[in-house]
Amino acid sequence: MHKYDSSVVGLGGGPATIRQYLQAGLVDHIHLAVSPVLLGSGESLLAGINLLELGYKISEHVSSPAALHVVLTKQTSSNAASTSKETKP
Repeated sequence: MHKYDSSVVGLGGGPATIRQYLQAGLVDHIHLAVSPVLLGSGESLLAGINLLELGYKISEHVSSPAALHVVLTKQTSSNAASTSKETKP
């Protein structure tokens, strides 16, 4: 039997689904990997969302020639006092 971490949940769906979860405040952390590749037109993941107003802050970021990794964390009373962590390659 596998032991699973119940605090980690993956969201299935497209950008509209993820936006709904973010706007409802149901996401504590989100890890975004942004790659400088032109894929054509598509739906913007964060269109129409003010992450600052929703309480999200950048808690970690790492850049490389291949991608930029950004972790957004929803601020709560327990983690609001903590400082953001910047990681360099």
